Amino acid sequence: MSVTNFEMNAVLSAIKCASEKYNLDMSPFYEKISGLEESSLYEQSLLYALNQISMEKPDWTFVAANLYLHELYRSVSEIRGYPHEKKYGDLFSLISELTQMGIYSKELLQDYSKEEIQLLGKEIDPDKDHLFHYIGLFLLADRYLAKDYDGNIYELPQERFMIIAMTLMRNEQKTRRLSYVKEAYWALSNLYMTVATPTLSNAGKSFGQLSSCFIDTVEDSLDSIYLNNWDIARLSKDGGGLGIYLGKVRALGSDIKKFKGTSSGVVPWIRLINDTAVSVDQLGQRQGAIAVYLDVFHKDIMNGFLDLKTNNGDERRKAHDIFTGVSIPDLFMRKLEEVDERGRSIGQWHTFCPHQVKQMMGWKDENGSPLGLEDFYDEFDESLFTEKYEEAVKHPLLPRKTYRAMDIMARIMISQLETGTPFMFYRDEANRQNPNKHIRGRGYTSIYCSNLCTEITQNMSAATIIKEYKDEDGNIVIVRKPGDFVVCNLSSINLPKTVKANVLDKLIPIQMRMLDNVIDLNSISVGQADVTNKKYRAVGLGTFGWHHLLALERIFWESEEAVLYADRLYEDIAYYTIRSSMELAKEKGAYSMFEGSEWQTGKYFERKRYKTERWNQLIEDVAKYGIRNGWMMAVAPNSSTAKIGGSTDGIDPLYAVEYAEEKKNFKFMVTAPDLDHHTYNYYRKTRHQLDQIWSIRQNAARQHHIDQSISFNLYVCHDIKAKDLLNLHMEAWRQGLKTTYYVRSTSQSEMKECAACQS
Repeated sequence: MSVTNFEMNAVLSAIKCASEKYNLDMSPFYEKISGLEESSLYEQSLLYALNQISMEKPDWTFVAANLYLHELYRSVSEIRGYPHEKKYGDLFSLISELTQMGIYSKELLQDYSKEEIQLLGKEIDPDKDHLFHYIGLFLLADRYLAKDYDGNIYELPQERFMIIAMTLMRNEQKTRRLSYVKEAYWALSNLYMTVATPTLSNAGKSFGQLSSCFIDTVEDSLDSIYLNNWDIARLSKDGGGLGIYLGKVRALGSDIKKFKGTSSGVVPWIRLINDTAVSVDQLGQRQGAIAVYLDVFHKDIMNGFLDLKTNNGDERRKAHDIFTGVSIPDLFMRKLEEVDERGRSIGQWHTFCPHQVKQMMGWKDENGSPLGLEDFYDEFDESLFTEKYEEAVKHPLLPRKTYRAMDIMARIMISQLETGTPFMFYRDEANRQNPNKHIRGRGYTSIYCSNLCTEITQNMSAATIIKEYKDEDGNIVIVRKPGDFVVCNLSSINLPKTVKANVLDKLIPIQMRMLDNVIDLNSISVGQADVTNKKYRAVGLGTFGWHHLLALERIFWESEEAVLYADRLYEDIAYYTIRSSMELAKEKGAYSMFEGSEWQTGKYFERKRYKTERWNQLIEDVAKYGIRNGWMMAVAPNSSTAKIGGSTDGIDPLYAVEYAEEKKNFKFMVTAPDLDHHTYNYYRKTRHQLDQIWSIRQNAARQHHIDQSISFNLYVCHDIKAKDLLNLHMEAWRQGLKTTYYVRSTSQSEMKECAACQS
């Protein structure tokens, strides 16, 4: 059967926009498709377009995207029963049908009238679909557009954006609600921002939750260990990634109920967590993603923890499916700097069992509860951790294991070069910069570790069981006092599009409103996480597309100009973000723990040296009206969602100017965004070729304005010398970074990002 006029015209229409916009020579393409059968017209046309994508012809990605759009429009219109030429069907009919199926939540039809939905349907702009690169459109359709139970796609891209906007704004005052929905749709449809993966996938649906990552603290008790495992199983089922702090759990060989040498340490419990991660997968799509953190002064750090993911040693003490992180005080880094007259490292480091420290040292909080080394940190003008550590070292009866500090660091770096982990968490800096340290007081640790992707730093504490009893109906009731179970609510600015359009000041207020609304709309299966979420109302506004932006601005990565630009840009982002949260507080009230915080006292702003006229006015407004969110900024990895936005990952340098992407039955090339003879020179040096010191300096400038942290990778060659990798870690610490993420060696296969924290 020859190609029908209708089918031919549809394919030609699909490529017309891109070919005219980018002045592409289409004559070989027309010759290719002229003799094709109708049954293979779309597939062969798409394959031809994908095969054209290269460094010399990067704009063919838009031809391929338009062809894929044509097929999406065709297949969705057939399923939903409206003419193909319309592209988009009726929004109210879509919502009604998917609600009846049970895919969409009933709230959309309950909260919005038919007339309101029809008005919003008219706002949908199919032309915005032409902003997608092929890979971004493919990922959006494959992973995030709503499907029926047989896997048939029902939504189109602009409908997903409108459903997200409607969902996140549904509880706003009715007099302003539609205007907020339109603003949110404007932000999403122009790709000025992306929401985190759980929100992108689950908003408007009857299942799943909207937050990205969670962090829990485990106490040194069987109850806490197993309740944590129950909690992480429920959160993992709903698509959340987790960070878990195990630094309070007693070490191998410690006593249990005064019986000497009976504790098996943290490794068996980590293996239990590993099995939960594998067994309880995320919505049937991927196994659970969990990072466990331990202090470098914990006795088990060298007794199995640093070898959990390596390929040598006893497999009975391995946990290959989790990720590891080390919590490091300044004192340990200073010990690495201690050398003798020949330049040899001589700094000693002692490790302790946290249970034995509490037993023997007698430190207590104001409530009489025992404290361990992990409960102190060094402030700018007070070295409480260092004092307590030295007290512990001098105690003649306190058991410890002693190493050269450099030997521990060597083990850390060996593991990083083999596995990419452990992540590094600089605990003193994270706690010093915490704007909510008033909860426990200066010098007393509130933040013990970070999350799965190392961008979240918020107050943490463990839940405790108050009592267990039988009620009048014979039910067994367990009463838990909730701790601070950290929740991450994320979204990210598409820097190149937003800066180019000069809309940062317009975008961030609506983005912060969307983030803040996630907190009240969310359905978190773990009660204490929900309590913490509403207590601090923490959000994480981040960014992606940094390398893309530098290329557009003609700024080389390895330059002082890039460092200064990061400083200026992220100060602007911080200003608009804090101002937006203040405006929300003026309208809806401040977060419950605002009084006494460094936001309220102004110490946060003083520490950042914000003294210009605009900042002075904002500081006055914050003191007067408060802020809505206890933490506001965090830069997540954003790999998949950056591709949807047509840009580069997070704050990372480009992976390659051109690389191959493989799918189930085909392979195609992906090129750097906006690649041309101007931008190529700024993309030419990629991840492993760039001097990482410049990356650290950029990130330090950025970190100065971010109240939480940043997913920051170090890219090194597999044959890097130990002293050179050590120098990178030392520089990251000296520059005031709170965390570093993977050490990505050229010998490692490309690591997959945490899907939960994509934003």
